[in-house]
Amino acid sequence: MLAALRLAARAPSVHNTQPWCWRFDGTRLHLYTDADRLLSSTDPLGRQLVISCGAMLHHVRTVFADRGWHTDTRRVPNPQRPDHLATIEFRPWPDPPAGVHTRVLAIDQRRTDRLPLAEPQGFSDILPRMRMLTAPHEVALAVLDESARPRLAAASAQAGALRHHDLLYQTELEWWAGHPDRPEGVPPSALVSDAEFARVGVGRVFPSVRHSMRRAQPEDHARLVVLSTDGDSVTRWLHTGEALSAVLLECTAAGLATCALTHITELPTGRKLLASLIPNPATPQVVIRIGTAPDDGDMIPPTPRRPLTDIFTRVGSH
Repeated sequence: MLAALRLAARAPSVHNTQPWCWRFDGTRLHLYTDADRLLSSTDPLGRQLVISCGAMLHHVRTVFADRGWHTDTRRVPNPQRPDHLATIEFRPWPDPPAGVHTRVLAIDQRRTDRLPLAEPQGFSDILPRMRMLTAPHEVALAVLDESARPRLAAASAQAGALRHHDLLYQTELEWWAGHPDRPEGVPPSALVSDAEFARVGVGRVFPSVRHSMRRAQPEDHARLVVLSTDGDSVTRWLHTGEALSAVLLECTAAGLATCALTHITELPTGRKLLASLIPNPATPQVVIRIGTAPDDGDMIPPTPRRPLTDIFTRVGSH
């Protein structure tokens, strides 16, 4: 149990807040949100918090499947307790799909890559698999046309400009990003310089690190995909996180680099633009940059994680 949760805790989360709490009652594993980690200015409704917990939920289910356990999952089991996101019961599963093990191996390899990326190799081959993985969660995956990139870059810049004078947002961002030697947050090693960010164009504006020009390509050629749902609700956000986790791990297993972006969907203008760029009416939730990174794995070390004792509790059976 503990080893599985420790590995699954490598799941991505907004600002690496890791806003999840797990409780084991002797039979069932329960997932709760950690309200103390809500980004009240960035994410006042808790949408990104729940998406983050959904990514952790998928990581957990994937790791347990690889260890031979089927995870029967009830999402939001008590509508009166929206902080109680899932209850998992276990039964033996001796023959999980082969892709499960591949995705588990990708958990420790996955990084959020904010640097410029080359065009994703084999993208047309992995696209059907990504859609197959998101479909059970009722999450649609749309690939944006290259002609949409300038408009999305403009929307990304606009989101950054609107937030620039938001003191609460900036204070929150400064608290969670740019500090080394913490078990949470985005460390300097995961951030980019102003010059590097300028070549990417689509991304959240984080505190800049010292000048650097890593990777030689003049601009970013990552493909942009959008995960969207039929409306907004806690359950839909949770499913979005699960679908996001599946896509990120599948891309990592295929040797591709990824960067999940939620800042464009924080503001109505960004959501409206994204909704106009996807083929079917839907509510955009997450943008993902997918590309090929050079062989520079040491350039982006793993981000820190909280001790297991902070996120996991054994409680009396009931």
